[in-house]
Amino acid sequence: MKYDYASSLILLSLRSVGAFTTNALSKYPTHTNSVTIQGFSVVRPADLMNMKISMISNNEKIPKSATSLRASTLLETSDTDTTAELMDGKPELLDYMDPTPSKPKTFLDDGFVFGLEGSGIERPKGKVASVVVEGDSLETTSYQVALVSVTMAAHAMFFAASFSEMLSANGDNVVLTMAQAATVVFSSWLLADFGSGVLHWSVDNYGNGRTPIMGPIIAAFQGHHSAPWTITQREFCNNVNKLCIPFGIPTMLLINYISGPMTTMFFSTFCVLEILSQEFHKWSHTTKREVPEWVNMLQDSGLSIGRKAHGLHHVAPYDGNYCIVSGFCNDALDKSGFFRRLEHIVYKLNGVESNAWKLDNELKERTLRGEYRIE
Repeated sequence: MKYDYASSLILLSLRSVGAFTTNALSKYPTHTNSVTIQGFSVVRPADLMNMKISMISNNEKIPKSATSLRASTLLETSDTDTTAELMDGKPELLDYMDPTPSKPKTFLDDGFVFGLEGSGIERPKGKVASVVVEGDSLETTSYQVALVSVTMAAHAMFFAASFSEMLSANGDNVVLTMAQAATVVFSSWLLADFGSGVLHWSVDNYGNGRTPIMGPIIAAFQGHHSAPWTITQREFCNNVNKLCIPFGIPTMLLINYISGPMTTMFFSTFCVLEILSQEFHKWSHTTKREVPEWVNMLQDSGLSIGRKAHGLHHVAPYDGNYCIVSGFCNDALDKSGFFRRLEHIVYKLNGVESNAWKLDNELKERTLRGEYRIE
């Protein structure tokens, strides 16, 4: 616009006057619209900010002075006028009128991208623990112990009741029932690894700490990338309790109500493994000396996610190796481009970009071209 520069100077001048006279004007009654200071008639800052400043557009009549304000400047605006309206569609001038400093970003906000460089959130220096969920701590509470204990006990009861029903249906044939149970547990272990990958991918890339139900889990997973060693300082119940909400008793009560014993056994195992996945995840961030030998055996056998396998995930843009139960499914999912396909579908549906895309524009461009595989 022709007069944008002059208008900007006006706004800056008005703001300077308001700042300069704030202390002096505070001594005068609040009901007065103006006071006289050293021979100058000065409008109070509160009233000044409520005045409507009319910007000059190209199709309007040129005033006598490019730096003068219209008479309408002296008119008080209604309470419904906003700063954007005062700018008459000129958002580039909003900074001159907004006296409120922007709030610092937190792990509750969308778009902080794991608290990494450029996110607006300071990353801890060195191996320092970083708790990102408000009200959370590394100290285990009685509530956490109770929640995890009751949840695990309930899942054990669902499993035992299902086994009993299967045994009865098999005419008390223990061998057949054991074989069926082993098949169910193994298939559940496979699907739990896949499910942990889908869960990990979704909370890493979408939502924020204010997302209903899943908010604390999302903030914890995304914030984990800024200080991944924090998880190793959590005790068992402190580490897994958040997953007892989506994979807890209400979920199993519903499944048990609408399905038979084999399905109930499958999902009781599945839910337990999803809860334990966070502990498997923790082990993958430890050294061999920091855990019991049986944990190292589980990792070496491939029953739980290993250190090297999960370490591949902690490389920007964090676009693969999401499965954290055993990691068995990671290779197939990444080479097939499974998660890139999902991100493309999400983008087509609602235009939301994954956090991985925000970190790597080339990844975004490849995905939009249909090149989904991760080599």
